[in-house]
Amino acid sequence: MRTCVIFNPAARGEKARHFRRHLEALGNQATLKLTAAAGDARRLAEEAVNEGFDIVVAAGGDGTLNEVLNGLGDAPEGFERARLGLLPLGTVNVFARELGLPVRLEAAWEAIQQGKETRIDLPCVDHEADGLRQRRYFAQLAGAGLDARAIELVHWPLKKRIGPLAYVVAGLKALMGAQSKITVTGGGRSETGELVLIGNGRLYGGQYRIFPGADLRDGRLDVCVFPRVNWLTLARCGPALLLQGRPPASLVRAFQAESLTLTSPVPTPLEADGELLGRLPATFSVQRSRLRVIVP
Repeated sequence: MRTCVIFNPAARGEKARHFRRHLEALGNQATLKLTAAAGDARRLAEEAVNEGFDIVVAAGGDGTLNEVLNGLGDAPEGFERARLGLLPLGTVNVFARELGLPVRLEAAWEAIQQGKETRIDLPCVDHEADGLRQRRYFAQLAGAGLDARAIELVHWPLKKRIGPLAYVVAGLKALMGAQSKITVTGGGRSETGELVLIGNGRLYGGQYRIFPGADLRDGRLDVCVFPRVNWLTLARCGPALLLQGRPPASLVRAFQAESLTLTSPVPTPLEADGELLGRLPATFSVQRSRLRVIVP
C-alpha cells in the first residue's frame, strides 16, 4: 500500500511544528511531497495518482484538503485509483471533525496506516472564474454571501496570531457592508436570502451543526438559507449557536436537493471548504459514494 503525504513546510501552528519533528520517521513509511506555493498541493496530488500511489494524504487544514481533493479529480479516474487520507494540522479542521478523525498526530497516522476505507458523497460546484467555466470539488461545505465575503476579508497575519477568531473579526466587518440577495433553486424549492450555506456533512466552522440532518452518504446536499443577515440576526443566533450548536429553526430555511443553482443580481462571492472560488452564478451537484476516504 503506497502512501504519499503532501505537506506545506512553511505551515505554522503547534500541530505543524509537531509534524515537522516527525518528518524523518514519516519519510521511512511514506513518500513526502512538499509544497512551495499556493496550488502546489493540487498539482502534487494529481502527480501522486499518476505515479501509482494508493493513498494520498493531505497534511494540513481544510484548504490543503481541498487542493488535494481536486488534484485527485484532475487525474484520469483519480477517485477510483486513489484514496484520500487526512492528517488534520489546520486551524479548524471541519472535515476531520465530521469524520471523527483523531486530533493527535500519532493516532491519525496510525489510522492511515491501517487503511480502513469508507465511501462518501462527492459534491462539486460549477462556476465562472477569470472568464472561464470551472468545476471545484469540495468535501464538507460551501457558501455564498456573508460567509464567503468574510473569507475575502480575513487578514491572514491576524489568522496566524489568533486562529479561528480571525474569521469572527472578518465576519463582523462583512456584516457592516451591504448584503447581496441570493436565490437558490433545487429540489422543487426556491428560496432567497442573504446567506446560503451548502453542506455535505453536518458541521460548519468546527463544532456548529448547521446541517443537523445531513448524511455524507445520502446522495443529497443540505441547504441552509438565512433570509436576512444583520445585527439582529446575529443577536438571535449567537446564544443558540453557543448553547445548542445550531441556529434557531425560525431564522433559516432548510431543505435538501441533489442539485442546486445559486444566482444573484450583483457580484456575490462564493467559497468551498473555506477557499474563495469566485462569484455567482454557480451550479451544485453531488456524486453518490464517489470519494474513497481513510477513516479510523
